[in-house]
Amino acid sequence: MRAMIATLLILLIAVLHLYILVLEMVLWDHPIGRRAFGLEADFAKKTKVLAANQGLYNGFLAAGLIVGLVMGDAGLGFKIFFLSCICVAGVFGTATASRKIIFIQSVPACLALLALQLGV
Repeated sequence: MRAMIATLLILLIAVLHLYILVLEMVLWDHPIGRRAFGLEADFAKKTKVLAANQGLYNGFLAAGLIVGLVMGDAGLGFKIFFLSCICVAGVFGTATASRKIIFIQSVPACLALLALQLGV
């Protein structure tokens, strides 16, 4: 049962990072993206390329988690690595951008790591 919880958490985190990819790569300068990140239109327009780069990295995080899930038990290393990357990225984002990032990225990834370790 615990392994199922870890799998569900990892899947949800992967979906979250795919959503962030869409927000940053496609919707950054649209009202939905600007509202999600609290951006002024002019700032969003000027930083669109930088945001797309961030979005691509979020896509890589999601892809790594998905590969780990598809690999099953053999993907344990992928799951641990990419969840750890997300934990660290969330702490850095909290320190440099917004306090809420810790709750959006780091806490779920750390909980998934914990569930993964307890279920192994």
